[in-house]
Amino acid sequence: MNRWLVLVGFVGLCLAVGGVGAAGTNPGQWYADLEKPSWTPPNWMFPIAWTTLYILMGTAAWLIWERRRVRDVRVALGIFFGQLILNGLWSWLFFAYHLIGWALVDIVALWGAIVAMLICFAEIRPRAALLIVPYLLWVSYATALNAWIWDANTLLPLS
Repeated sequence: MNRWLVLVGFVGLCLAVGGVGAAGTNPGQWYADLEKPSWTPPNWMFPIAWTTLYILMGTAAWLIWERRRVRDVRVALGIFFGQLILNGLWSWLFFAYHLIGWALVDIVALWGAIVAMLICFAEIRPRAALLIVPYLLWVSYATALNAWIWDANTLLPLS
């Protein structure tokens, strides 16, 4: 298979997951009314950040796929696909269903999956792991933001 088509496929898959998440993201009045910390980024920043991160993620997965004869590639790519599911689910939990607590549970699991993926990628191809670092940093920030919003806006656990 043409290696460049596989790269386009991995990046396209990541962008498609972003599209699924975006379909559940309509901040609207509900989000505007939430109490948020002063360090909340402006809404216009999210699509730019996520598009960049999805391109980096897809490229990293492709770099791992290129080492497909290495024994642990299946595990690494399995974690990659698993974290994509958690990634796409978060927007729906938070924005579509307003389940801030469950979104926090999801993003903490996502953070753990990203760490596991980064470790696996580093063992196979360190350059691929480096491409995941901005994603881990952004999700770390997003996790703190989600936790702050949940704490400031909810009275019930996981609501």
